[in-house]
Amino acid sequence: MPADSIPQPGFGTSGHEGDDCTENVVRALEAGYRHVDTAQMYDNEAEVGQALERADVDREDVFLATKVHPDDLAHDDVLETTEESLERLGVDAVDLLYVHWPTGAYEPAKTLPAMDEVRDRGWTRQLGLSNFDVEHLEEAREILDAPVLAHQIECHPWLQQDELLEYGREHGIATVAYCPIVRGRADEIDVLAEIADDRGVSPEQVALAWHHQRDGVVAIPKGSGDHVEENLAASEIELSDEEVSRIDGLEHEERLIDPDRAVWNE
Repeated sequence: MPADSIPQPGFGTSGHEGDDCTENVVRALEAGYRHVDTAQMYDNEAEVGQALERADVDREDVFLATKVHPDDLAHDDVLETTEESLERLGVDAVDLLYVHWPTGAYEPAKTLPAMDEVRDRGWTRQLGLSNFDVEHLEEAREILDAPVLAHQIECHPWLQQDELLEYGREHGIATVAYCPIVRGRADEIDVLAEIADDRGVSPEQVALAWHHQRDGVVAIPKGSGDHVEENLAASEIELSDEEVSRIDGLEHEERLIDPDRAVWNE
């Protein structure tokens, strides 16, 4: 499966809980999203699974991704918790399984062979990594038997991640961007606000349109209510070369997510 086969945009679910999570995922799927991103750490896999069952969308049409908790990256824990994730999600396999962070119990020589074993057992169709740097990516690719389909990282106009994006392009790895709309702060970025005003759209939609036009990037915003459809509609916005250049030229760089925190995809 090539990296460009991952549907975009994806629908991020961090911070979604209980019935609200289920309702938001159902709404997203029925609006047209075909990529849903969750994680063991989000504690909402069961709710995502309920949404998959309820939505008027065939399971085989949905690209489903989850992530192994950093505390459960020992070899046997990877196998055990992945099987538990499948039970909560109500599926036989996910389409993509990530190592969530190269921290906690992560030991490349033990964790990564376990990920290969999960794939060999048919519990995931593809493997991914999340929050790695180039050095860790190189190491992981040397150890894994399976190719790395995707690398999920914080990425937005204030943190453009050019080095990691270029690495992904060189090696056929999709960059999956969390926090793509700057955690609700897109309107604080003057360039986005100005382009949005000119076009009669929102700054968040401009940010997502910019992601869509970056080669190899798949954005996974989360949303609720009307924002679900608004974020999806951003894929129809075609920014001019001049507008893209203005956003590319932003020099402000700010990481919004502390690696010790556990809330993503805003």
